Amino acid sequence: MLLPTTEMLPEGEAIDRLSADQAAAFFVRGQRLAVEAIGQAAPEIARGAQAMAAAIRSGGSLVYAAAGSSGLMALADACELPGTFGIPAETIQIHMAGGVPADGRMPGDTEDDTEAADVIGRGVSAGDVVIVLSASGTTPFALAVAEVVKSKGSVLIAIASNRGSPLLELADIPICLQTPPEVIAGSTRLGAGTAQKAALNLMSSLMGIALGHVYQGQMVNVVADNTKLINRAVGIIAGISNVSEAAARMALDRSGGDTKAAILVAAGVTLKDAKALLSAHIGHLEPCFNSLKPNQDIKV
Repeated sequence: MLLPTTEMLPEGEAIDRLSADQAAAFFVRGQRLAVEAIGQAAPEIARGAQAMAAAIRSGGSLVYAAAGSSGLMALADACELPGTFGIPAETIQIHMAGGVPADGRMPGDTEDDTEAADVIGRGVSAGDVVIVLSASGTTPFALAVAEVVKSKGSVLIAIASNRGSPLLELADIPICLQTPPEVIAGSTRLGAGTAQKAALNLMSSLMGIALGHVYQGQMVNVVADNTKLINRAVGIIAGISNVSEAAARMALDRSGGDTKAAILVAAGVTLKDAKALLSAHIGHLEPCFNSLKPNQDIKV
């Protein structure tokens, strides 16, 4: 019996029998349906985000594990977290079956490597959140990792596209993305991969919000380590604190590149008080500003 992720579309919908324009439109429709599949999993995605935020607050790690194209989706999400939200890189682990490819080779047999799970498990503790992905929910590497981290007491978030699959059954937070059959049968880098990427985007962004790294819809914990991001941070500071870009740049320099602290400094708070406020309010800017309003004439 075929799993939903490997089912074939009716013969009349075979993408290679369509014109190029028709095939493109059909493919776009498949991608749209794949993204829509994450709507039903929104409550579980939100739970996953809260678990991730709790792990970061308590000094735990975020551990991503997957094989093949699922591993590439995990890699993309994990690598964006330090720059976008200022999540310390040392709190992120990425485990891809066979290792992260340095070229175009990604051998398929690595997804059967169950022995690697024991090695991964040695670096996982009870305070961590482990995110394991497998489109089918049956990949041996993913299942082995899931079983090992469960024995460590870590919170296991599983993402798969087949309801009732073994991986989802193991999870503390199962996220089922019921994507339709692929436009190219069994090629789960397509619809299932798109749904995985969208779900990871949503979950990690909700985590960033929970940690206070988003304020007024802006990424206020951005790591400004290149010209583009320095300019972006300056714009964020200037807009939120209602100061000139020159003043915002001075505040960013005085704060050592700490965008959140610079926002408060630009609003008239000393750097020492800015850091104390952020510590007291666990990194959330809104309560920092609210605590200042009765006491001083701030600029926001």
